[in-house]
This record gives sequence, C-alpha cells and structure tokens, in this order.
Amino acid sequence: MKRLLHYLLPIALCFVVGGISMIFQSEAIVEWYPTLDRPSITPPNIVFPIVWSILYIFSGLSIGRLWDKGNRDYVGLWFLILGLNFLWSPMFFFMESPISGLVVILMLDIAVFSYTVITWPASRFASIIMIPYLAWLALATYINFYIWLFN
Repeated sequence: MKRLLHYLLPIALCFVVGGISMIFQSEAIVEWYPTLDRPSITPPNIVFPIVWSILYIFSGLSIGRLWDKGNRDYVGLWFLILGLNFLWSPMFFFMESPISGLVVILMLDIAVFSYTVITWPASRFASIIMIPYLAWLALATYINFYIWLFN
C-alpha cells in the first residue's frame, strides 16, 4: 500500500493543483479566449482537459517512480514544474496577458526539459513518460506565442 501511495499522492496533487488553476480560467475561457486570433492548429477546447488529465497522470507516475525507488533528488524540480504549470493559467487567462503566460510557459518548457534529461540516469521510465508533456508544451508554447503576436 505504501508503494502505491508513492504514485497516487503525486497524481492526486497534480489534479488538485490543476483543478484550482481551472478556477482562474473559467470566466476568461468563455468571455475572452474566444475573441482571440488563434492558430489554425489550436485544438478544440474539449481537448485541453483530456490531455492535461493524461499529462497529470504521467507527471505523477514519473515522480512517483523516483520516490518509489528512494530517489528524492528531483522532488524540488518536480514541484517547480507543478508551480509553473499552475501559474500559467492566472497569468494568461485571469490577467488576460499572453506575454505573461509566454514568460511562464517558456520557464515551464525549460523546467520540464531539464527534469526529463536529468532524471534519465535515475529512471528511464520517469524520464520517458515526460516526453508527451514536452510535446504538448511545444504546441501550447506555439499557441501562446501566436496569441501574443497576433492579438
């Protein structure tokens, strides 16, 4: 049971943080976001919570794997990722500031890339499972950049 908690607690924390961040975006998603010029590759709104749910699970599994193996060296960086991920919604949506969102998402890109690279020696699984997060962030960063540039 204790080993299971190593995985379930980080996943639950991701969902709690993600749920709280949704509070900051709910009004702007309805009133502000639809008025923006967005790139043609922007997924429909329904895709975002589905993808983020999967990424929260993967992120929790990643740090859970390291925790389960007794390696807590990356917990601080993982919490930084979680914090930046949370911060993006208030910056982009609540403040309606694409430039602030862009600054945060670029820091998030660096943090997730760094985490993915430096966890490789400790756990290939923990590293590889973060690759979808990096791919989604690349798309999200492009969308954020486009919105900043054209609005």
